[in-house]
Amino acid sequence: MIPISDDNPARLMPVVTWLIIGLCIAAYVWERSLGHDMNAAIAVLGFVPASLRHPVAVPPGFMPVPAGATIFSSMFLHGGLLHLGGNMLYLWIFGNNVEDAMGHGRFIVFYLICGVAAALTLAWIDPDSSVPMIGASGAISGVLAGYVLLFPRARVTVIVPLGIIFYPLALSAFWVVSFWFVLQLVSAAFSNPEQPGVAWWAHVGGFAAGLLLTPLFKSQRFPLFGRPRQGPWAR
Repeated sequence: MIPISDDNPARLMPVVTWLIIGLCIAAYVWERSLGHDMNAAIAVLGFVPASLRHPVAVPPGFMPVPAGATIFSSMFLHGGLLHLGGNMLYLWIFGNNVEDAMGHGRFIVFYLICGVAAALTLAWIDPDSSVPMIGASGAISGVLAGYVLLFPRARVTVIVPLGIIFYPLALSAFWVVSFWFVLQLVSAAFSNPEQPGVAWWAHVGGFAAGLLLTPLFKSQRFPLFGRPRQGPWAR
């Protein structure tokens, strides 16, 4: 299932969500401008779990970056257009409502903490991994957790591939996010974290952080398990 929209208008202009999307796009344009050095830049600025325990080698001509800093830089890097587009689509659909419920300042802190939790989860699962992790997926997983806690009954339109036909279907956010999370959990259970690929455990860790943090970061005006808004300026 591929989400394409929801029926849950936000009151606040989601400037932080737009800013994150803009930074991720700008970072990807910069990556592509490096040409053959793109992979080297990813190796330096991506998060390498082993770097938390000991220094790791960097490509010639590049300065090493502290492991803690790469946790944050890795959140804005992506390996390809599909990777970038998929993450930004999820953030575009779900980020505005979570930002609305938390406010701009608390949302950016929430987003970054979820990203940190995602990286540390991966490091906990495989502390000796030398494979760089990049992408906003871990932080966005936390956003999905926040959305399903706050607006489980919001209707999300998804595209369901049926052979060569893409069928649109409106489902509650609870079922869309639950299906997504079960897929992450099953994929993580059968993945080999030592091999390059999707960092499934980072998604699980970011989602868990989102579940724990949302009650602390949300505004009191937004109850948990609330109803979706009925208009752009509803209160």
